[in-house]
Amino acid sequence: MESSSVTANQPFILLRLWRTKEYRSVFIQIITMLILFSLLAMIGNNVATNLEIAGKDFSFRFLSYPAGYDITFQPFIDFSPTDTHLRAAVVGILNTLLVAVSGVIIASIMGFTMGVLRLSNNWLISKLVYVFLEFTRNVPVLLHIFFVYSIFLYALPVPKKAISISETVFITNRGIFMPAPVFGDGFGYVWIALLVAVVAVIFFVIWERKNQDETGENYPLFTISVAILIGLPLLTYFISSAALSWEIPAIKGFNFKGGTSIKPEYLALTFALSYYTSCFIAEIVRAGILAVSQGQSEAAHALGLSHGKTLQLVVIPQALRVIIPPLASQYLNLTKNSSLAIAIGYMDVVATIGGISLMQTGKEMETMIFVLLTYLVFSLIISAFMNWFNSRMALVER
Repeated sequence: MESSSVTANQPFILLRLWRTKEYRSVFIQIITMLILFSLLAMIGNNVATNLEIAGKDFSFRFLSYPAGYDITFQPFIDFSPTDTHLRAAVVGILNTLLVAVSGVIIASIMGFTMGVLRLSNNWLISKLVYVFLEFTRNVPVLLHIFFVYSIFLYALPVPKKAISISETVFITNRGIFMPAPVFGDGFGYVWIALLVAVVAVIFFVIWERKNQDETGENYPLFTISVAILIGLPLLTYFISSAALSWEIPAIKGFNFKGGTSIKPEYLALTFALSYYTSCFIAEIVRAGILAVSQGQSEAAHALGLSHGKTLQLVVIPQALRVIIPPLASQYLNLTKNSSLAIAIGYMDVVATIGGISLMQTGKEMETMIFVLLTYLVFSLIISAFMNWFNSRMALVER
């Protein structure tokens, strides 16, 4: 009788586990994951049923079929209509990467510059930057892309009346045409020398930082690095007698032939995304600089440092710890906004595999999954790099 009364007074085992915080947390997570996977299974089953009704199968075999269309801008690898949809997707991915990388670099330079000028003691410069920032940030980015693209189309002359620079570079509304290098025998040694120079610069930078921490000696890092990067390949070029010639573009018919060209679609998209994103970066930079205590600047001035040196050596290094985390979001936004390229005919991954290939093959699910995974990988790479860079710039406790 006594044992049965004790058992009756004890709560049910599941109730006891629920009253424990750790078990309750695990239980809620398990239930949430079960609900999530159930919803995904329902969606997958619904998609499979609809595809079966429409007479379609789910496969990526279409990637090996001939694309049947041309890509006007292919700076990295050649492409023809007889190539596969997979090669078209690769060209689109490379074009997207080109806009993302060049846009991030230009936006960073413009953003840091405008962020510093926004805090300038010069009233006129500060207000001009403020007006530009407010105007740009409050207009949709797509309108900026259309605006810049229209400038390239209507402000620049046609190829017959091209703006010529030394009869080698020609600026038209169909792009900027420039000489293209033609590499001959022996030029492979120059590429090897360039690779060796890059590795040497990396090791020199690591050694210089370690030496500065130990001895306090400061070497002209930038000057020496540039000398190595230029000097070693140039010396190898003369020693190996490598053949190098240039193909000059020439007008033939209604357009230029030969050489290489930068299309107005790429220029308009990159420039519009760059200055649009730079306006947000400028405000991040301004906030980061203002987050640094005024006493830091006063101490630097007391030591005799000029305003520029104070900003370069004292304020900016500390402000970077505040600037870098939100900066990652802007880089992600620029990369994802590059998908608007299809609006002006720039052949990125959305326009190739997610546009023309989709319409030709009817593979809506497969092509969209390909595009979604592409941008997911881009975002994860950018996030991982910025997290690594942020950890390197973080304060180290001693």
